[in-house]
Amino acid sequence: MTAVRVRITYCAECGYEDAAADLARALMIEFREKLSAIELVPFVDGTFDVRIGDDLVHSMLRDGGFPNPDLVKAAITSRLRV
Repeated sequence: MTAVRVRITYCAECGYEDAAADLARALMIEFREKLSAIELVPFVDGTFDVRIGDDLVHSMLRDGGFPNPDLVKAAITSRLRV
């Protein structure tokens, strides 16, 4: 099983820090050592993107709103099974 890297890019000027931290916390609790890293990247322009490895699994611009944590967890789980 390969550990999974997660990158959450969020709009710092929009105040999305709490949403990014809450998602990161939920993923750490769920997956623990199965994650190689969770990276929080402050950005601008209303961004809230979640990447698992190189795959964009949620984009606020593309998908609207914040990600559903269960969908992000499902995307991670599917990569862990590979």
